[in-house]
Parts: sequence; C-alpha cells; structure tokens
Amino acid sequence: MDRRDLCRAALVLPLASALPVSAGAASGLTRVRPGDAAWPSVALWQKLGETLKGRLIKLETLFAPCQRSAVSAACLELGKYLSNPFFLGDQASATQVSGWFNAWKNEPSAYAIQANTHDDVAAGVRFAREHKLRLVVKGTGHSYQGTSSSQDSLLIWTRSMNRVEIIDKFVPQGCAGTVSAVPAVSAGAGAVWSDLYHAVTTKAGRYVQGGGCTDVGVAGLVQSGGFGSFSKGFGLTAAGLLEAEVVCFDGQLRVANACTNPELFWALKGGGGGSWGVVTKVVLRTHDLPKYFGYVGGKIRAKSDSAFATLVTRVMDFYADQLFNPHWGEQISLGTDRSLKLSLCSQGLSNEQVMAVWKPFFEFVRAVPEHYEEVEKLRAGAWDAQPWWDIAWNPSLRPDQRAGAPAYHAWWEGDQDQVGMTIYGYDSLWLPSRLLAKDQRKTLVDTLIAASDKHSVGLHFNKGLAGATKEVIEQARQCATNPAVLDAFALVIIASGGKPSYAGLERSVLSKARSFIEAEVETRRIDRAMALLRQLAPNGGSYVSESNYFNDNWQREFWGANYARLQSVKQLVDPEGLFFVRHGVGSEAWSEDGFTPQKA
Repeated sequence: MDRRDLCRAALVLPLASALPVSAGAASGLTRVRPGDAAWPSVALWQKLGETLKGRLIKLETLFAPCQRSAVSAACLELGKYLSNPFFLGDQASATQVSGWFNAWKNEPSAYAIQANTHDDVAAGVRFAREHKLRLVVKGTGHSYQGTSSSQDSLLIWTRSMNRVEIIDKFVPQGCAGTVSAVPAVSAGAGAVWSDLYHAVTTKAGRYVQGGGCTDVGVAGLVQSGGFGSFSKGFGLTAAGLLEAEVVCFDGQLRVANACTNPELFWALKGGGGGSWGVVTKVVLRTHDLPKYFGYVGGKIRAKSDSAFATLVTRVMDFYADQLFNPHWGEQISLGTDRSLKLSLCSQGLSNEQVMAVWKPFFEFVRAVPEHYEEVEKLRAGAWDAQPWWDIAWNPSLRPDQRAGAPAYHAWWEGDQDQVGMTIYGYDSLWLPSRLLAKDQRKTLVDTLIAASDKHSVGLHFNKGLAGATKEVIEQARQCATNPAVLDAFALVIIASGGKPSYAGLERSVLSKARSFIEAEVETRRIDRAMALLRQLAPNGGSYVSESNYFNDNWQREFWGANYARLQSVKQLVDPEGLFFVRHGVGSEAWSEDGFTPQKA
C-alpha cells in the first residue's frame, strides 16, 4: 500500500540534513504573558488566524458558557457529557482530569491552534518562537501531570489530525535495503486508541500494542513509553514505533526513525511527551492477532487478618508460579478492608486453558467460606480476540452516544471514575523481579499487607516487563524508558481522587471544604503506604505518566541511567528550550511554570 507523500512542503528536510547542535538548553529570555509589552498585538494574532484560515481559537474556561447562562445549549451539553472522556478530549479548554490537589488545575491557554496539518503546527511553532510564548501541545489532554494545560500560553491542539491508515508493507524512510518491510499502521497525532483498535483489530484482524484507556492519545502514549493489557506479550508501545514525523523548534518537519535522525527517534520512544517537538504522525508495527483474549475478575474479602495474610501469600505464590509469563497482564488490588480484587487479562490462551490455570485458586477460596467472602463473583474465561473492542460484542464498553461520534468510540466501565476527577494523590514504583524469589516472597507479602493497611494498593503486572520474552525485553532496551522496567514484575500504583473541579463548575463551600480535608487525608495515606514499599525497592523507579507530581528525584525515577543521553538529545533538537513540560527533560533550565529561565 502506498505510504504517503512526505515532500509536499519545503518544511520537509533532505535526508542528509542534520539537526542543529547547540551547547545551551534555554534561550535565557523570559517568556511573555498577556499584558506584557512584548505580548503579540491584536493585529498579529489576527494575521496568524488568517494564515491558519480560521483555525486560531481564543480560549475561555470550560464552564464559561454556564457562567453566562445556565440554560444555554453549550452549558446543557457540558452537564450532559461531562462524564464522557471523548467529549472532554474534543474540547480545546478541557483536560481529561480536572486537576491535582495543591499541584495544578485545568487552566486554558490564551489561544489554541486547531491544527489540521503539519503546516498549521509549523505556523504555531514559528509564531511562539518569534514572540517568546509559552507553548503547550495537546492531543486529547489525557495527562495526570497537567502537561497539556498552562495559562497564558499558545496551545497547539492536534485532536483533528486523527487519520488512521493500515500499511501492508512499511519501510522507514532512509532504511531501504537495510530493514525488511513489515505490516504497520500510521496514525495522526490526534488519533486515540479506539481508532487504532477498530482499524487494526476489529476490521483488519491484527494487533497493535497500545494503551488500556481507549481515549488516550496515540502519540502521547508512545512518547511516555506506553503500556497496555498485553505488554508482557508485545512490549512497550514505544518499542513498536517505526517512524514519526515531528515539527521541531525551528518550524521544520523532520522524519525520525532508526536510520534518519536516530537520536530524536530514540528520545521519542519513552523520553516523555512535549519535550522534543510536536509529533504530527506515528507509524507503529502491527502483530499477528492472538486467537484468544481472556479476562479474570472478582473480589474476595478476608474475614480476619490471618485469613488476609494467607490470601495475599496465596495470590503472590500463584502469580509467581502460574501468571509470571507473557500470557498475563493487568492487575490485582489490595484494599484496606482486607479485600483482594482481581482484574486480569490474558492473551493466547483458550477458555479451557484459562479455566485450568485458575481452578485451583478459585477452589482454595471457595473451600473455606468461614474465611473468605466473594464480594464480587469470581469469574474467568477467554473468547475470540478480534471483537475485543467491538461495542456490539463487549458489554464492558460504554459507547460515546453523541450525535456524529464514531460508532466505535467507547471506554471501559472500569475507567469511568477517573473521567474529570481531581487527583488527590498519585504515586508509582516498579517492583524488581528478585522480590518474587522464594526467600524474598514473605517480605514482599508482609510489606504489601502493611501498605494496604494505609491505602489500597494496585499491582499492575502488565506495566513491568520481567516475565516477558527475550525479544520484548531487548526491544524495550532500545527505548528511552527507565531501564528499571526491564526487570520489574509489576508497577505499584497507589492513587486517589475526587469530584471534578473545573474552573466555573459550581460547588458548595461545604463541599469544597470536605474535598480539601479528604484530599489532605488521602495524600498522607498514600505517602505512608508508598514509603513502606520504597523501603522494599529503593531506587525502583517510577513511570513518568503515572507518577507523583511532587517527586523531587524525577530525573532518576523516570529515566534512570538514560537521563544523561536524553539531556544531550534535548540540546540537539531543541537548543532554545522552546518545548517545556514540568519535570520533562531539560525543564531544570526553567521555572516551574516554564516562563522564566533559571540560573545554572
């Protein structure tokens, strides 16, 4: 199948063109805000809008229509669809979560460019660079860290660039004769995983390694590293990247792959979104689709502390002996009420095989009803993989019911509670596989139980690659993600949140006070629980997209030994520090909000 024309503008550089090199990280010039003398005049904004053919938007807060009129059509639409993540992703002023307690809140940019092409993106980049503006990049706004929201900035919004194309035989540009053609899928920067799963799996009968949340932006997940339910079987999302198109700080469109601009390509594979340029398109490898996908669910509550200790011991033994392999992913969680919740997925195992694996564990629980209660019925099974993301087949998917929405856009019921939420606290830690050794397992179990006494604890087995195939491990090793993931059997996530708190959303004073107290309590509980686990796995590392906003050791935690190389790439591809996200590579050169250079 024909790839695409990369030579349609002078923005595309010849293959031999090198990226500019600089010894500096930041330009040394303070960025401007509205009201500053250097802020672009109305005439300049109008000229930019004309260049963009009306795709420049002056933004206001998400709930501004309700402040003008509570019965307006725009306000009523907000009330109707605020719990719909695809709706939020389609709003220039919105983010998928509404903020983080004492950290950040959803605040719209001054202007947004609704980019349809990389020419639109380039115009925005050049304008921001020329006028010393804070630049923000957003696809769907699915960022817990708030990296796609910044007041007084210019937003480049790529949601409209969402074309998806199946490619039968793809060879990265500049790699002809050195690599073999492989099946792939290309996706614009605004595409979400529902778009790719529909095209690649539901329609084409293949598989692409993507994210669990169907409304997450494809380009953003790639740059974060990226995990899905079946990561132990197919690896990091970033490892599947074959090529990307990126508008760099100078407004030039560059191709990045293993043969062309390889350092930029490496940094895009897990080096964090928003730091390297504006990704406008990615091409990802596709895989043969396993015959079966499966699911195991249920919730068990122990009736005593000793029974809970036995249950946690049993499930960790069971994981180490039966589930620590490429077939299994997703999570278990331990609750403060002595509960164990199962929510796991399998790939490549038939219904009979899944049932055979889990039969001993289910029988163990049901044999002693005096010790254990099935709060949610234990269940397991496997089905044909192709309709896994088909709304008509899978009842766990909630469809986007807005008029005109793609018929295949849907989100998992289990993701509903995070839509629009205010994060109270969030932290993550990779647990090394040595903790599964028999002489270490009791210490692991005791620590998990002690942590779950402080706060519920989630073990995300698919977000650690230990137990994966050698091929998956080696491909992940070629990414910028913290190498700690290679020997981690799971990522521990401890998190909590409350109701949406978008600006202008009316909440009573009493409700706000209660939320404040609740957030303070939850934050302390999360910190105490995670402190116990960090004693178990010191320097374990943390996943950049699901991490603590207040992590003081973010360079080491997010990227480990890869950070020094990432700094060098940053100097190479963005010598002026135009692209800034808090706790992103090179952000040390700027203030917390990215407006003021910091002295070395």
